[in-house]
Amino acid sequence: MAEQTLEETVKEALEMFRPQLQADGGDMEFVCIDEDKKVHLNLTGACGSCPMALMTLKMGIERYLQDACPEITEVVQDNAMTDMEGFGF
Repeated sequence: MAEQTLEETVKEALEMFRPQLQADGGDMEFVCIDEDKKVHLNLTGACGSCPMALMTLKMGIERYLQDACPEITEVVQDNAMTDMEGFGF
């Protein structure tokens, strides 16, 4: 059996986490893993506009992914909606 790539392992872990987002009317889209081993996601549905989305991303998805794939350094939101530049932050 061939060893899974990092991307395959990440996508598999995301599929395991996905029902928790869908239970609240949200979802996520995998974008990429960059050269710094950061996973880029788009939160969609209710998660895309939820004020708790950053906490879900960091305390939920990131923690879950790092347990499954310790080489992952961070999980970041790729939506322009959550880019805090221009919001005075």
